[in-house]
Amino acid sequence: MRLNLADQSNSGIPSLVLGAGLAGGIAEIVWVGLIGSQASGGAIEVARQVTATVLPGAGTLAFAPFAGVVIHLLLSVLLAFAFWRLLWRPFAGQLSPVEAGLCGMGSLTAVWLVNFIIVLPVLNPAFVTLLPLWATLISKLLFGAAMTAVLLTSSYHRRVTSLSMV
Repeated sequence: MRLNLADQSNSGIPSLVLGAGLAGGIAEIVWVGLIGSQASGGAIEVARQVTATVLPGAGTLAFAPFAGVVIHLLLSVLLAFAFWRLLWRPFAGQLSPVEAGLCGMGSLTAVWLVNFIIVLPVLNPAFVTLLPLWATLISKLLFGAAMTAVLLTSSYHRRVTSLSMV
């Protein structure tokens, strides 16, 4: 399977969103890997807790770290799709690259706030304490930057932008 992020037809949209979500998710994984080496439990424990959050009781199983990475990447693609559908598709042609980047990072900051202030303290309070909050916020900012970079470099974005200038 090849990802064709340069496809100018609408058929390239699924691979574009997939690429944007994977870029954001992988940026977070790399960051958590770096920061996790300084935190209790490390990145493996973060992956375990992702599994424990989505599949309560499964966090102690041998496959939990692997499952956590897979779950994280699936959620990353879903998040990129929601961003693309709700914000990118309707407004991409009206934004400068800087504005688009700020939109992506701002959106992911909102996701971070909801996750770390509302959702995770209820679903899995242990998850919130694994890394410093500043590190988790940087993680989401990196996601937003990577996701937006993929969307900005696509020929779909260039086509939409050129059409909006006509």
